[in-house]
Amino acid sequence: MPEILSALTSQPWLQTLGAFAIAVIAAVVLTALTAFIVRRISRRKEWASRLIRRVRIPFRVFLLVIALWIAVQVSVFDPWWQEFLAHTALVATIAAGSWLVCALAIFLEDLGLARYRTDVPDNRHARRLRTQVLIIRRITVVATVLVGLGAILLTFPGVSAAGASLLASAGLISIVAGLAAQSTLANVFAGVQLAFSDAIRVDDVVIVETEWGRIEEITLTYVVVHLWDDRRMVLPSTYFTTTPFQNWTRKNSELMGSVEFDLDWRVKPDDMRDELHRIMPKTDLWDGRVAILQVTDALQGYVRIRILVTAVDAPTLFDLRCYVREQLVKWVQQVSPLTVPRSRVEISETPLESDAPRKKAVPSATPPDALFSGDASAELRGSQFTGPLEVQRPATPTAPLPVVRPDNGGRPPTVRPDASADKA
Repeated sequence: MPEILSALTSQPWLQTLGAFAIAVIAAVVLTALTAFIVRRISRRKEWASRLIRRVRIPFRVFLLVIALWIAVQVSVFDPWWQEFLAHTALVATIAAGSWLVCALAIFLEDLGLARYRTDVPDNRHARRLRTQVLIIRRITVVATVLVGLGAILLTFPGVSAAGASLLASAGLISIVAGLAAQSTLANVFAGVQLAFSDAIRVDDVVIVETEWGRIEEITLTYVVVHLWDDRRMVLPSTYFTTTPFQNWTRKNSELMGSVEFDLDWRVKPDDMRDELHRIMPKTDLWDGRVAILQVTDALQGYVRIRILVTAVDAPTLFDLRCYVREQLVKWVQQVSPLTVPRSRVEISETPLESDAPRKKAVPSATPPDALFSGDASAELRGSQFTGPLEVQRPATPTAPLPVVRPDNGGRPPTVRPDASADKA
């Protein structure tokens, strides 16, 4: 038997196979032992359960890669294969280590978030911390991945030799990269600014682009707003640093809203106020802080009634305003129908000028197509401008007109010659 074992171990491939088998067994045993210890702790501690959920797979992969790397180092291979396998194991170890570091960072961040709940009424501080932790998580993951990639690249001799020339031209490259990625870098810096300036937080109620919604996600480059009708509006991070917007829950989640009515002048504000105070305690939507009714305007035949109410958050306030509006509309219809808005029309009994009796026109001898005609005043005006015209006689002599005498008995007139004619 010892001769058989010595013969088997004398073969290089058997040594390699044995080394890999021992490495895998050692990794499995160590993983199982660690899992057993952590599970025993998780029965009493909540953080151990989170650790198992986040780190279990990366930890097993990391241990297995380390064990295989050690097995490659103690194995006997051809020098080229030895170097290739050793370099591959090193790259895999760096990648698995980066994965494990990211998992540990996420576990620690989850551990911090678990202490601050967002499902309570006053959760402003928890939402602010959650927003900052999520941004830090993304930065940590990105930084870890970049460091891991850099470490992997440095394991290649050609890349490490070119490092000096790359560092020498880093200034020019940074300028070119900055100009090429100006908008991207601006969004990244804006995302970091939003995370730590407390301008917006996850689950904040905002009004953006005339749309009402909640902040659903904040990343380094964009912000997702969950709108009231289940749409998602994706905005760049620079939008919230350069454009005015409304944040309804920056200081606290309690809000005040208004309900307005335009009613008739016969409305009784005291009775309507009593009805408001009667219906408010019947609903759980009201937080008990403010419930007032005021007459804010009375113009153009209407009286404007404004009601102010408060609720714990924006969605509850919207439901409360609808409730108050429905109950008071029912009160107006059933109890006080005289307050329904009415349009009044005033009928005047004064006769219009067109309905006054007209004067009877005075007959006129003036032709209807004359310059001034129609009535006596027009003819008087015409007489001021027109009158009898003098007829100019011609200068040449003419025959005398016959003279008719009344005592001639109806005989034809006698024409007497002119004396001047006799003389002629």
